[in-house]
Amino acid sequence: MANMIGEIIQVIGPVIDVSFEETGDKLPSIYEALEIERENGQKLIIEVQQHVGEHTVRTIAMDSTDGLQRGTKVVATGEAIKMPKGDTVKGRLLNVVGEAIDGIGEVDSSQGYQVHNHPPKYDELSTETEVLFTGIKVIDLLESTSPIPSMASPTTVKN
Repeated sequence: MANMIGEIIQVIGPVIDVSFEETGDKLPSIYEALEIERENGQKLIIEVQQHVGEHTVRTIAMDSTDGLQRGTKVVATGEAIKMPKGDTVKGRLLNVVGEAIDGIGEVDSSQGYQVHNHPPKYDELSTETEVLFTGIKVIDLLESTSPIPSMASPTTVKN
């Protein structure tokens, strides 16, 4: 359903209602990302949360809605918001739509995970203790598999 074009009909804070009257009976699916190009060229990503009526969807904005007005064009992307994965994101700062905000460079999220992904199946889960490497030095330093007495509760520390 990519390249469906709609227009903003209502903005209430981060909630935006978009009409797709020109597309007939087709509406973007729930959790699909829509894109709005602002007057200054920046793109605002909004996500479909609800189908309202026959030609309207209710969305939530992933950034500020300041300056948006009725009649602004909205383009359906045909896919959900994706977050990049792998070693390329370790130590990087990303916003809620998977774009790098640390000034180092772009991050490719085309092969990433959708933010509304299905959870792993029960037989795919691991019960073994393992270190979770976050890529954030302070958290990786404090995270360990053995208990640290200074961080334990008073009831578990023996004198």
